[in-house]
Amino acid sequence: MMKQHGPWQIRGTQEIYRDPWIEVQRDDVIRPDGRDGTHCVVRMKPGVSVLPVDDAGYVYLTDEFHYGVGRDSIEVVSGGIEPGEDRLLTAQRELEEELGIRAQQWDFLGSVDPFTTIIVSPTALFLARQLTFGATAQEGTEQIRTVKMPFSEAVRQVIEGQITHAPSCVLILKAQALLQGENSTTVG
Repeated sequence: MMKQHGPWQIRGTQEIYRDPWIEVQRDDVIRPDGRDGTHCVVRMKPGVSVLPVDDAGYVYLTDEFHYGVGRDSIEVVSGGIEPGEDRLLTAQRELEEELGIRAQQWDFLGSVDPFTTIIVSPTALFLARQLTFGATAQEGTEQIRTVKMPFSEAVRQVIEGQITHAPSCVLILKAQALLQGENSTTVG
């Protein structure tokens, strides 16, 4: 039985690969132009990204080698939401595991879909404030270095293309807008 999917029609779906982090499926489709084709979709478990900002205006980012891009990348704290886990609890857990930071104030800044053509990977964005610092509990696959920098430097690095991780870029700019709004005064 055919299934309508926007302007596409799906004739059938086949699972190509699955592990705890991703699922790959191939759909046999009728494309919007009426021709037969295939379209693959990668589904990742939902995730969170967290930007911790201290009272002095410094942010704490991660610097780590990322296998997929084959290089070190400066990013906000990020991680996958375990089945049944609340996204805020995931954000709190990831921040403490990766950087040893706890926060008293949490602001949810929305969600993003970093890739929309072939990858399903919804990411919830959080700003963490009123920080306390402790020990990390990194996973065996992680060798994370903490990068502390002024918030304005993080924004500059996003604008100049030094920070390229999409959820990090969006979160840093959304947090900047929120914080500027909190610090502005209304005349009038």
